[in-house]
Amino acid sequence: MISLKYKNNQSVLVVIYAKSTNRVLMLQRQDDSTFWQSVTGTLEANETPRTTAIREVGEEVGLKIEESSTALFDCKESIEFEIFPHFRYKYAPNVTQCHEHWFLLAIEQEFEPILSEHLAYQWVSPEQAIQMTKSSNNAEAIRKYILKVK
Repeated sequence: MISLKYKNNQSVLVVIYAKSTNRVLMLQRQDDSTFWQSVTGTLEANETPRTTAIREVGEEVGLKIEESSTALFDCKESIEFEIFPHFRYKYAPNVTQCHEHWFLLAIEQEFEPILSEHLAYQWVSPEQAIQMTKSSNNAEAIRKYILKVK
C-alpha cells in the first residue's frame, strides 16, 4: 500500500519589510507565475508557528533568524481561509480550509534573497504589494500591519 503524505493545513505567513524604505518583499510562485505573495509555509511535525516562520524564511529567501530575534514579530493573529481550488491537491481529500498564523519580519534594509522555491522577487510599496497578491489574507496582513507603520 502506498502512503500519501499530505500537507498540514496549519501554516504561517511572514510579511518581510525593510524599515529603511518601508517596502515589502513579494515572491513569485513557481506553481502559478501570476501569484505573488509573502513568505508562507506549512507547520511540520512538532513545530510551533514561530519555528515554522524561522525555517520558512531561511528556506524561501536565505535569511537566517535567531530563535530569540525581536525582528520576527508574532502578530498573535491567525485566520481561517479557503485554500485555492488549484492548490487543494496538496491536501488530504475534503480539506478546503487552512489555519494561518501571521508574522512580520522587520529588517533594516532591502537585500537580495536567495530564491529556492520562487521564480522572482520584488521589493514594492505596501500599496503595490496589496495589489500584486491574489491572497486576500496576505493583502489584509500588509494593510493591517505595514500600512499602519508608515
